Amino acid sequence: MATTLVTRARARLRRSAAVVRARALLRRLMPRRARVRFAMLFGLLFIASGAVLLSITYLLVNRPTHNVVTAFHLAPQDGSQPRTIIRPGSGPGSETGSPPDVTDWLNDQLSKQTAKMHDAQMHELLVQSGIALTIMAAISVVLSWLLARRVLKPMRTLTAGICRISASNVHERLAVEGPRDEVSELADSVDGLLERLEAALESHKRFVANAAHELRTPLTVERALLEESLLDNDATVEAFRENFERLLRISTHQGALLESLLALAVSERGMDRAEPVDLAEVVESVLLTQLPENQRHGVRIVDRTEPATVAGDTALLERLVANLAHNAAYYNVPDGSVDITVRRHDRRAVLTVSNTGPEVPKDRVDQLFEPFQRMHRTAGDGHHGLGLSIVRAIAAAHDATLTARARPGGGLVIDISFPLIVKGGERYEGRPQIRAAASK
Repeated sequence: MATTLVTRARARLRRSAAVVRARALLRRLMPRRARVRFAMLFGLLFIASGAVLLSITYLLVNRPTHNVVTAFHLAPQDGSQPRTIIRPGSGPGSETGSPPDVTDWLNDQLSKQTAKMHDAQMHELLVQSGIALTIMAAISVVLSWLLARRVLKPMRTLTAGICRISASNVHERLAVEGPRDEVSELADSVDGLLERLEAALESHKRFVANAAHELRTPLTVERALLEESLLDNDATVEAFRENFERLLRISTHQGALLESLLALAVSERGMDRAEPVDLAEVVESVLLTQLPENQRHGVRIVDRTEPATVAGDTALLERLVANLAHNAAYYNVPDGSVDITVRRHDRRAVLTVSNTGPEVPKDRVDQLFEPFQRMHRTAGDGHHGLGLSIVRAIAAAHDATLTARARPGGGLVIDISFPLIVKGGERYEGRPQIRAAASK
């Protein structure tokens, strides 16, 4: 039995190897240019349709209609000259008592002659049809070659335009004019891709420029402090200590900046693995950790959460909530408040963070989510303008939808909608938990 199994396995392997070789041979024989394939396909279709049409015509013409003739030998009784009448179709062999031997002989000769003529005509029809089919097949291949050139000309134009665009002229567009067909839709899609690519490149350039500026400024200050210490021959220990303390604060600031840049890069890379995470538990854990900081800021934190399980990375979600809560508490007004809610809506888990604070112009809301963008720059405040950028990157990594709007009277309202994990087609149930923590 083991030998039989081994034999069957070898046979299957040989068959699969033969199939693979046949496919590889077919790929090698298949022309690589679409124009050649189009001409071959059109020619083969014309030959097949022409052959079918000629076959149907041959069968219709070859039907036995009026291929039989009958001779009628008339012998009038009044003594007049006998005569013979030939008619198509079958009928009585004679009329008015004509001799049957003469009539039968005439019928036999006429049938043979008619059959020979029919065979010759059908052969001639077949030969002439074959010649006509061959000529038309050659003409169809030439016409299909020209038609393929005409049809594929817009594609060659698109290819040349795409090859012409590089990083230095990514602002150019194909801008194909003409009827709304598949080619124009493809050109519009490519133009949309180029537009998104241009926006990404511009964002990358701004990011690099802002990052270089943020890193160069503290390096310049560090160099100035070191030069001051070296050039001042009368410097005291207290002066050295003061300079070293400033250098330590600058170093801490740079470390925080590099950590934020690393967090942004990790967030934009996406998740390595996803696991069920209760968004309400993440919010409660982060708020408990940030409670002393919120007390120093003197704002009131109110959170309303209900269980909402999403698929994601716990560390990234904690960083998202921490950045939102920290920004909402830091950029606030005295005796202000921060409202954080987690709710389920339309098979989505919605995290909403709103705060009181300074008034935000509507045209500046989207800019706040760009790297190194913040409402007011304050030296040494420890903020680099990367918090909301990290939030946006983490939301994108979790296939979440982020919307932000200016709050009437000041502050922001940020909504992040995550895909909700459901069990058995039903949403998770749970009553909202309302908590208020006064930290002042």
